[in-house]
Amino acid sequence: MIKLQIDWRLSAILLGLMLVAGCATESGRSGGGDNAGRYAMAQDRGPAADVDVSGVVNAVPRYEEPRKAGNKSPYVVWGKKYWVMERASADGYVETGIASWYGKKFHGHRTSNGEIYDMYQMSAAHKSLPLPSYARVTNLDNGRSVVVRVNDRGPFHGDRLIDLSWAAAKKLDYLGSGTARVEVAAITVRPDGSMTLAGQAWPSGSGGANEDSATAGTPATSGEALFVQLGSFSRVAPARQLEQSVRQRTGDPVRVRQITTASGEFHRVQVGPFGDALDAERAMERLASEGFPQAMVLTDNH
Repeated sequence: MIKLQIDWRLSAILLGLMLVAGCATESGRSGGGDNAGRYAMAQDRGPAADVDVSGVVNAVPRYEEPRKAGNKSPYVVWGKKYWVMERASADGYVETGIASWYGKKFHGHRTSNGEIYDMYQMSAAHKSLPLPSYARVTNLDNGRSVVVRVNDRGPFHGDRLIDLSWAAAKKLDYLGSGTARVEVAAITVRPDGSMTLAGQAWPSGSGGANEDSATAGTPATSGEALFVQLGSFSRVAPARQLEQSVRQRTGDPVRVRQITTASGEFHRVQVGPFGDALDAERAMERLASEGFPQAMVLTDNH
């Protein structure tokens, strides 16, 4: 009788420990606690079959009130303390660093601000930008840019700067390598709809591709030369790298043009010149098929 009573009590204790362990695991997976659990999981992956993301458009910046969820400051992950930026300080934010991506293991789970993560949308995780917010992310190795909505915290691995959704990483063409060198520039939207990119005025309705996408397709006036622009950078080094890559891959004449706009100083990588609009359009389509999907035709005075 005594032996049976001891066995029953031992079984109850073991069952209780199993339930506690199970709750702790689920909390980490769903973003509970300090969010560290999900970042300690095994290697992530994308969808089993290849998915065409050409129809996935950039996030469209709009004014959103900050939320309580995900904006606690400071917060602690794995014993390290992090601070969330105030909206005013985030207004001029621009930084270069390493981008990673996250996909299927987090697909369908809650983000830090309580939304459901969708790896097929243009979103991102950042350690300190307010939630939600928007940012332009440029791959410094190929000149491609995307606009993402920041609605999650992370990455907390090594010195990584930002975690992009699977779709955003595919558009920037670094899924295979896992990481990429990027520039992250905050997009701030005010209640009246006006926007800034890294603290500089930015035209609304630009679609977020780059600082001058609103000039895409500008018709040439008589005698104006045309160029096909492949990328625009706030720093000259990545522009020179793209210039060299284009020369090696296509053999086309290419230049880096420095220009000052309302959004600041930029270094534009352009192929040309073309004297005929039809030739420029054909070159744009060819370059897009060769891995430069953001190619656009501009006149020499833009």
